[in-house]
Amino acid sequence: MPSRNNNKDIEMKQFYTLQEAIEALELPVELTPEVRERMDRSVAFLANYLSKATAPVYGVNTGFGSLQNVEISREDLSALQENLLITHAAGVGNPLNMHLVRTMLWLKMLNMSKGYSAIRPEIFERLLAMYNQQWYPVVTEQGSLGASGDLAPLSQMVLPLIGKGFLRHPQHGEISGEQWLAQNNWKPLQLGPKEALGLINGTQFMLAHSVEAYRRIRQIFKQLPIVSALSIDAFDCRMDPFQSPIHRVRPHAGQIAAAAEIRAILEDSPIAKQTKKQVQDPYSFRCIPQVHGASYDALDHCLDVWETELNSVTDNPNVFEEENIVLSGGNFHGQPLALTLDYAAMALSELGSISERRTYLLVSGQRGLSPYLADGAGLDSGYMIAQYSAAALASQNKQLCTPASVDSIMSSNGQEDHVSMGANAATKLLRVIENVENILAVEWLCGVAALKQRDLSTAPALQQGVDAFSKAYEIDHKTQPMQELIACAKGWLFPKMG
Repeated sequence: MPSRNNNKDIEMKQFYTLQEAIEALELPVELTPEVRERMDRSVAFLANYLSKATAPVYGVNTGFGSLQNVEISREDLSALQENLLITHAAGVGNPLNMHLVRTMLWLKMLNMSKGYSAIRPEIFERLLAMYNQQWYPVVTEQGSLGASGDLAPLSQMVLPLIGKGFLRHPQHGEISGEQWLAQNNWKPLQLGPKEALGLINGTQFMLAHSVEAYRRIRQIFKQLPIVSALSIDAFDCRMDPFQSPIHRVRPHAGQIAAAAEIRAILEDSPIAKQTKKQVQDPYSFRCIPQVHGASYDALDHCLDVWETELNSVTDNPNVFEEENIVLSGGNFHGQPLALTLDYAAMALSELGSISERRTYLLVSGQRGLSPYLADGAGLDSGYMIAQYSAAALASQNKQLCTPASVDSIMSSNGQEDHVSMGANAATKLLRVIENVENILAVEWLCGVAALKQRDLSTAPALQQGVDAFSKAYEIDHKTQPMQELIACAKGWLFPKMG
């Protein structure tokens, strides 16, 4: 859960890296005078613009979607906005975890703070209160087409502003939106022109999943070379495929980095330095630089796109005081995220796929290792079924990698005739990541077991990690259910956020 940094709140900046966003999510938020002034100015500009406009402005004094040509009278503008929230909160499925909703809130406030949305600071303050109090609206996983933004989940997220919907707290359970307003001595907000549309139009559901994916990908990047290096020594592999001349003549950045990681980890390994009987190793070992490296490069591209989106304005329409204009466009369309969320799933799935193949070889009874790493194969099945689980997860990842972004279903009577399906790409990416973490946990377990059957040790730092893990959990596959061992390995490699 978030913590305070010397009780000092953090202001919204105009630019964040993904890493800075992860760190900011651990802190409270404040509405600074600069942000308040930007937001006030955009609201005043829109009011002035409307007073002089001779034509309707989409979503401000018109209906929505295919109802764009229905003009709304001035006295009905507030009702228009409230009706929008109620009718668009159509999400279904399982509730998102509270951290993802916290991220959505933070991203929406960041979008609002830039001053192109014509939303009053009072609304920012209500969202800020949810965020800082850790009362997170109940938002469900399904219902967004990823254009016009994430309408259904964002509508659910802001229902408490008008006393609707529900909120959850990490310690205090669930309350209604009406109860949350009451405990703060607030009345439901009366929304002004464009405000509801500005709140629910945007890519914050997809982007929250992207930010969470970044956090976990970063952990995978950290642990993948360590797990792989352990398997390389445990299977007594050659170091030739990792030598720099090979990669100098095929200089993909990820490939070079992946080879260098393995060289650095195993530089002082007695096993790596001993003479090998085999001339070559299977591809799952020999091609680690090429396979891991390709995924590194793919994921680097995805992270670049996500960071651009993090610093973008994605609601519609937008107000531009400098140009004295209100423009309706398509910044809510999730295609940049949809494509990269799918791409990231494929890149990560491949890391899981090659990891499972290394596990398969570790339990195959080759190169002096016992079948299934068992203590007396037959009576003891060893890690046989752990490899089954890794194979099942690798197979499921292949199914989850069917791209969501190639699909589109026409909606809103043909007005929204091409959508990104990025929200579906987002939710399945996190499932792929979860599977990859478990696949790597199985590989780590088998690597630890295999190393114990070797006469020599691995590199000192890696051996120290193996010994620390073994001591922490007293691993014994004959007395502890295998599911518990896998959970221990996953917790060791990928500790949950505190």
